[in-house]
Amino acid sequence: MSTIVVVGSGMMGSALAMPLCENGHKVRLVGSPLDNAIIEHGRKTNDHLTMKRHMPEGVEWYYFEEADKAMEGADLYINGVSSFGLDWFIKEMIPRIPENLPVLSVTKGMVNYPDGSLKSYPEIFEESTEKKISFNAIGGPCTSYELADKDFTEVTFCGRDMEMLRWIKSLFETEYYNVSLSTDVRGVECAVAMKNAYALGVSLAIGMSYRREGREFEHYNSQAALFGQSVVEMLRILDLCGGHPSNVRLLSGDLYVTVFGGRTRKIGTLLGTGMNFDEAMEVLAGVTLESIVIATRTAEAIRALIAAGKVKAEDFPLLLHVDELINQGKELNVPWKAFETELVL
Repeated sequence: MSTIVVVGSGMMGSALAMPLCENGHKVRLVGSPLDNAIIEHGRKTNDHLTMKRHMPEGVEWYYFEEADKAMEGADLYINGVSSFGLDWFIKEMIPRIPENLPVLSVTKGMVNYPDGSLKSYPEIFEESTEKKISFNAIGGPCTSYELADKDFTEVTFCGRDMEMLRWIKSLFETEYYNVSLSTDVRGVECAVAMKNAYALGVSLAIGMSYRREGREFEHYNSQAALFGQSVVEMLRILDLCGGHPSNVRLLSGDLYVTVFGGRTRKIGTLLGTGMNFDEAMEVLAGVTLESIVIATRTAEAIRALIAAGKVKAEDFPLLLHVDELINQGKELNVPWKAFETELVL
């Protein structure tokens, strides 16, 4: 039996307790400074307040002030904070993590630099410390509530050391939670980050359907067109990041599940109805939207590469339009004709 500490008691980090406890491991669920209500409720009921699921036996609840105690004797640290907590994790938690305690992060995202390059979170974590901590991450199409309900799920764990990845996999894998392994850290992280930006783009068609019909009725031709364009553009970004093309399985699968089951669908749908970004964000006040961060960073990177003459704007029409909607106050005007191609063999 191993002891796993999860810091950040959000839905995905908490849902991982299901396969871990099923395999006989102990999970110490530590709230961030913003999670006191979740921890208080969990201690009283063993129910997760926001995921609205009963947690398995083997889960122990800790307030953030007890994080050091929770890490004592732990075998694996799970970073369960969202991308909005990136700086907090680097400044507050990495200095407290023992060097011999490997990390598995559920946080999805990339950081862009002025030259247009993109770097994965595990790389950022490594560069932030002189400690030789093993930083690993999870990618793949997985919603927290479906994992908690033990629906069949296929994910990928990525990291530098395959033997470490195999050991981490042994803690998690069940009949319903299936794990592939990859040392292509930047490729995996690029794939799973990009899907948030592009799921927003695909979801525009859902809102457009609602506006056209005057009710919640979806047209799938338009969604499919945006989905296909998203895959094309994501593959181009994956190539720019140096990721292996086999990650297309991750980016397409993760895009699918996010369009149909994620929070990103909500913001994309509202923008598709014709709301401007500020209006949509007022409707979704309090909802964590990593897609906005990821879309903005990616668009900034692509615009830097365009300015440097390294890529062409016409290769990323959907991403650039999403950026116009969320950062430039532009009105919805999907560039459908820009998706057309000619192929001569």
